[in-house]
Amino acid sequence: MKIPRCASYLRSVYSKLLRLASHRWLSVSLIGLLAFGASALVGLIQGIPPPIEHDEFSYLLAADTFAHGRLTNPTHPMWIHFESFHILQHPTYQSKYPPAQGLILTAGQILSGHPIVGVWMSFTLMCAAICWMLYAWVPPRWALMGGILSVINPQLGFAGYWAQSYWGGAVAAFGGALVLGSIRRLIHEPRVIITVVMAVGLGILANSRPFEGLLLGLPTGAVLTVCIFGKNGPPLSVTVKRIILPAFVLLTLIVTSMAYYNFRITGHPLRLPYQVYEGTYAVAPLFVWQNPRPEPTYHHQVIRDFQKTEMMATYQLQHSIGGFGLKMLFFIWSLVTEFFNIYAIPLIAVVTVLARHLWRYRWTRFGIITCVILFCGVLSGTYLSAHYFSPIAGINYFFVVTAIRLWRRHEKKGGKFMSWFIPILALFMIGKSLYESLSKDTSSALGFHRPKLLRQLDRQDGKHLIIVEYGPTHSAHYEWVYNEADIDNAKVVWARKMEKKQDCKLAEYFSDRRIWSLEIGSDQSTPNLAPYQTELCQR
Repeated sequence: MKIPRCASYLRSVYSKLLRLASHRWLSVSLIGLLAFGASALVGLIQGIPPPIEHDEFSYLLAADTFAHGRLTNPTHPMWIHFESFHILQHPTYQSKYPPAQGLILTAGQILSGHPIVGVWMSFTLMCAAICWMLYAWVPPRWALMGGILSVINPQLGFAGYWAQSYWGGAVAAFGGALVLGSIRRLIHEPRVIITVVMAVGLGILANSRPFEGLLLGLPTGAVLTVCIFGKNGPPLSVTVKRIILPAFVLLTLIVTSMAYYNFRITGHPLRLPYQVYEGTYAVAPLFVWQNPRPEPTYHHQVIRDFQKTEMMATYQLQHSIGGFGLKMLFFIWSLVTEFFNIYAIPLIAVVTVLARHLWRYRWTRFGIITCVILFCGVLSGTYLSAHYFSPIAGINYFFVVTAIRLWRRHEKKGGKFMSWFIPILALFMIGKSLYESLSKDTSSALGFHRPKLLRQLDRQDGKHLIIVEYGPTHSAHYEWVYNEADIDNAKVVWARKMEKKQDCKLAEYFSDRRIWSLEIGSDQSTPNLAPYQTELCQR
């Protein structure tokens, strides 16, 4: 295609996008449809991803529990063989995590039989909510562009782990975008429906990433309070009827539901499942300023090694100047490579102009302060990951489109080029990543042995019990022992090998199953599956 024809084609596309951007709800809906269609297409091409990380199995347990119509499960009589990472066995059997991610996975499991569809739904809601939020922060065409950028983000877009794994990130980003989109609308024109949206967003944050959600809620609540009770705020009667009263009612219902959920799992309305799990298994604290906990009683060496060695090493590293410096470098690297990736190009290119502009206006100052609060809060934690920043994803897309706007304003030709170059580069990187993924042989990759064996056993008749024994070189990051919500009726049950007497009790309990012994000498090698010698229990 000749350059003049290409330029003419781009101008035609640009004019159509401008017309589309003038229709807010149509744009938001199309962004959502694009997000779902693209993520589903990637899933169909690559196949349904198996869970690999500890967190994914924990979220899937929650989803399976909810799909059975229960909030939690009774402790199994043989629970000591089923202990695993991020999962409670006492006082009930359930995931340690808040329920939001499990609920969206449940929706996918019920609607299609595949929890990953729930992930695609959460990604759809996230992208649509970011576009809706940006309509209150930037002109319409830039809000539409921000929505498109959220869909095609090379790391966190439709082909990234927020849309193609069970870890989460999109759910909290959805809640954060609802809160950030509501705050500006409420200050401009208090409406009950917007208050409801804000309260729903806060509820989603409280049930997905409560700590980071609190860090977002503090500056948001402060700004809303100052604006509505300031001299330019609405009359008190309007504030009470349209903001305070509906927010109080809805948030009370949300908090009450959370307390009931905690009560059903832990036996106490104010004690989170997360707290119970940490008190049962963890040695390293959640924050670097806390002291380590006394070592609890561990029934399995692999769990002790993970908690006592790996997690404590992460915590202790941060208590030296050099170690905390390494964490800061990793923190910055994660932000640049995972959260912003190629979207950092316009931010870096116009950083001086952007800095002057951002601090000049109230809402950009609010965005900066909110990000700084959340960044400091995350840095105070022992652990760090890209989805910890998910509640402020909408603000980050605001910064990116603002940088491109400023580039266009100060260097018109370069800015126009960049507004096309960034999306095209994002699509190119996604295509490259998908090609490499499809070309790669994952049949022998770490983390894929378990789903492969599970598929083989699913094709066989009857039910199975697999007693797993790890070798000395096994990594705790590739765990095999995870089970469904209804263990007794599961096709395959995974259990940890213990002493002979306890293993024989387990074999007796599951005597109606075909019992296997699985030896995992090295994560790199093919595991050795053999019939369990039940006759040893008769001696």
